[in-house]
Amino acid sequence: MDEKNNRRNDGQLQLELPQEVAMGEYANFAIITHSSSDFIVDFARVMPGLPKAQVRSRVILAPEHAKRLLAALQENIMRYENEFGPIRIPNKNAPDIVPPFNIPKGEA
Repeated sequence: MDEKNNRRNDGQLQLELPQEVAMGEYANFAIITHSSSDFIVDFARVMPGLPKAQVRSRVILAPEHAKRLLAALQENIMRYENEFGPIRIPNKNAPDIVPPFNIPKGEA
């Protein structure tokens, strides 16, 4: 469907969410790489005791869209924290906190 036919009369973009996509994929790990023309985000699921993380989804973005995604995530995190409180990220240097997985550092 082209963009012209996928817009309502009021100019809002309509989105179609196919049933096979609607349930989503759980990911607890992401690796981000880039070239001069694209950002590639691989979303993976790391499971304790398994030697490999399985990539569940790959999203390829133009640099402009990657920057828009960053801004949208920042805005939504701010809204989330205003409603539910701060999102806490454990300090890796704290001796009593053990990271959930022993994974080499990525760019995520």
